[in-house]
Amino acid sequence: MKERANDMIFPKGEKVSKDYFTGTAWLNMLVPKDETGSYAVGSVVFEPGCRNHWHKHPAGQILLITDGKGYYQEKGKPARALARGDVVVIPSHVEHWHGAGPDSSFTHVVITNITAEGAVEWLEPVTDEEYYKLK
Repeated sequence: MKERANDMIFPKGEKVSKDYFTGTAWLNMLVPKDETGSYAVGSVVFEPGCRNHWHKHPAGQILLITDGKGYYQEKGKPARALARGDVVVIPSHVEHWHGAGPDSSFTHVVITNITAEGAVEWLEPVTDEEYYKLK
């Protein structure tokens, strides 16, 4: 899927660190931290094949899919295909990953809760074997 800049809801933002992503993604922090310090909101654009590493959130996260096709997977469960309009509510401390499909870019808005433990605990990369067995 080719994406034109004027079709995007939010600008791409800055390239994210390869420390926590396989492939190329951009993050636009829309709300770096609310006035209470309890959540942040960002828009993430994944190039085809890009996915983040396995990770978990001490107080959960919400994904609002705005464009493209991608996946969400919890450890030990089948991956869920995602498309524009889908919503994913990720429970606290659940190990998971999300990212683009092999042939499509993927964009979502993330609402991440922040606690004294922080917002996210990054784990190991999603292997190519795990990623390419998606259905």
